[in-house]
Amino acid sequence: MSSLKEVKSRINSVKSTRKITSAMKMVASVKLHKVETMAENMLPYQFKLDEMLGKFLTSENSITSPYIEKRPVKKLALILFSSNTSFCGAFNSNVTKSFLKEIANYSKLGKENIIIYPIGKKIEYEVKKLGYEPAFDSTFSSEFFQNLMDKPNAENAILFSKFLQEKFLKKEIDKIRVVFHHFKSTNNHRLISKDFLPINIYEFKDFKSKNDSKSNIDYIIEPSNIVMLERLVDMVLTQKFVTYMVDSSASEHSARIMSMQIATDNADELIDDLGILYNKTRQNIITAELLDIAGASNL
Repeated sequence: MSSLKEVKSRINSVKSTRKITSAMKMVASVKLHKVETMAENMLPYQFKLDEMLGKFLTSENSITSPYIEKRPVKKLALILFSSNTSFCGAFNSNVTKSFLKEIANYSKLGKENIIIYPIGKKIEYEVKKLGYEPAFDSTFSSEFFQNLMDKPNAENAILFSKFLQEKFLKKEIDKIRVVFHHFKSTNNHRLISKDFLPINIYEFKDFKSKNDSKSNIDYIIEPSNIVMLERLVDMVLTQKFVTYMVDSSASEHSARIMSMQIATDNADELIDDLGILYNKTRQNIITAELLDIAGASNL
């Protein structure tokens, strides 16, 4: 049986760990609140942009745009959102699993034709571990992408989104896929893999049909359908990329809250169990001493 000193030492150690996990949970809660506020301010704007594009795409005007052009995939870009730190449950491992699925689906392209932009230190490490070289440069460096997750910044997200759009329009990339967590609530976030470019017009047509029961309105579009569509699509794409960033950041913090809550609860249970063990050990020692005294008095 363990000595009183050993049990007491274990209790103090678990209590110290509990303080850390509890503090980490509170820090994650504060960060989540900030990101949630950012998302709440952004959602009405995104909703209206999606609605406008949905109405535009469901009009009787013929739609042609390089943003919706589907062409044979010779060059693929993968955008992967993870966290920079651990202690957030399966958040990062799920991103890695999704990355492996994407690589398997496009393995016929070869490593040289798969361009990877890892946003977050954890997925950057996994990408390098699997033998892929992240597409960093002087502007979009490892630090640039890590900062996107540590301190979500709309300006930097828009800058990178426009860079991706330019690559697609110049046909340097034929398809852009994004892997991120969609945040719904503290207890609910879901990993999503989807196309960023080319645009899936049916996604916006469905959006329009679900959110607009009125009949189509005959709009007068200035200066032209093409110019209007390009401007609108550019705004929608940049806004969506900001949404991916905010969604991923909020999901990371919510995952860390849940993980630290579980760790704190486990520490509480262990402290209770060790407390019982301490009392039993102490009782056994006292009983043994009393027996020794009683035995000595009978001599």
